[in-house]
Amino acid sequence: MKRELVTVAEMRAIDAAAVSAGVPTSVLMENAGRAVAEAIVRRFSPRPTAVLCGPGNNGGDGWVAARALREFGWPVWVETLVPRERLASDAANAAGAWSGETFAIGEDNPMAELFVDALFGAGLSRPLEHEAARLAKALADTPDRVVAVDVPSGLNGDSGEPHGSLSFRAGLTVTFIRKKPAHVLMPGRALCGEVVVADIGATEEVVAAQSIALWENDPALWTLPWPDADAHKHQRGHVMVASGGHARTGAARLAAQGALRAGAGLVTVLSPADAMAANAAHLTAIMLREAEEEPAFAEAARVAQCFAIGPAFGTSDAHYKLLCAAIEASPRGPLVLDADAITLLSPITHGLRADDVLTPHVGEFRRAFPGIYSASEAHIDAARAAAAYARCVVLLKGADTVIAAADGRAIVNTTGTPFLATAGSGDVLTGFIAGLVAQGMASFEAAAAASWLHGKVAERFGPGLTAEDIPVRLPHILNELAPTRWRKANPES
Repeated sequence: MKRELVTVAEMRAIDAAAVSAGVPTSVLMENAGRAVAEAIVRRFSPRPTAVLCGPGNNGGDGWVAARALREFGWPVWVETLVPRERLASDAANAAGAWSGETFAIGEDNPMAELFVDALFGAGLSRPLEHEAARLAKALADTPDRVVAVDVPSGLNGDSGEPHGSLSFRAGLTVTFIRKKPAHVLMPGRALCGEVVVADIGATEEVVAAQSIALWENDPALWTLPWPDADAHKHQRGHVMVASGGHARTGAARLAAQGALRAGAGLVTVLSPADAMAANAAHLTAIMLREAEEEPAFAEAARVAQCFAIGPAFGTSDAHYKLLCAAIEASPRGPLVLDADAITLLSPITHGLRADDVLTPHVGEFRRAFPGIYSASEAHIDAARAAAAYARCVVLLKGADTVIAAADGRAIVNTTGTPFLATAGSGDVLTGFIAGLVAQGMASFEAAAAASWLHGKVAERFGPGLTAEDIPVRLPHILNELAPTRWRKANPES
């Protein structure tokens, strides 16, 4: 599956370019409607089906889908918002080929067991109203009875948010050429159900001409670092992790464990004196070094291939000075800044580097980049704006984590489960990123890979997940991605 995500505007441009290249709108619509029908037939047995058709091209797709379902032998009829004579030209042409029963939405219509929502596509810019709103509410509790064409009606195709507070909710959504942001951003992702992407005739050249810089996260977008046969630990990178005080040491150890499991050859926890005993009692393969002065932090930033600062680090003036010493060290390796480090820098004013990574959740993001989040329509816009402003990689955490680079590239991560909402989970993610960066991965790709791996571990583990489980289970996922020479035959043994 292609992983580019296209905006509503880009999709319009792709459609127009396809028509200019010789693929008529009528052919695109015929292909789209048949793709919807075929997706339905593959997943459902024949049943009374109402195809809800709106006035535009989305409705035209619905008329074709109804005709195709009828050809497959299904009991199907059309329910439309407007009479045929008021349809837009392309939808009218599609409707002209339909000879089955047609009703107005809101009439005393036959009882349907399945509804095909072809009312409005991703380009809708207003809230649902009247009969469309009534139907969306009536079907809200039975999404398995709804198949959406393009996106569920009422959903903003770019932000993944309903217009107003209401959209249809589908168990299956059939979209065309590429997914849109609404298919991967919450709450849109939950409202779409299963998403099928159908090829309707636009060429790859037409899509490539849009210079798309937004993707759904997938291993095809990045390559993990794998050691050569003669590699030694120093070649696999050294990660430093800053620890908090004696009562705040666990988060740094989780990050350190994440970095080690992600493949870093060496991991050292920098600890204040009062936390040395607590850290020493829990660390084995991970090294420990006392450090609570600015020169020690500057030296660590110069020596390490990646320095992770923030998990339970502390937010005093002394901690701010230590953080600044690491940031201002020259030369230095990339920094991964999380949690308390982001709080200390909020609002972001320091000059960070393109290979530094910030990993805020929404609350931290609002403090670090005041005004950006509220002014953005979607997580994608917010993350991109923040990355451009801070001139570094920004990973905006959430159910729809977005990784953005300063040059405008962005990736939406869709792996994971609600069970990742547990104390320490983000600290492990920080460690995963640092461990991959230390091995030579570019920071943008490392942040994307770490987020995908983090989510995949949670999906495999299921309920009961704790932060300590995540690093331990990572090797099972890595094994599946490893080159054949490093792959273990039975990774679960």
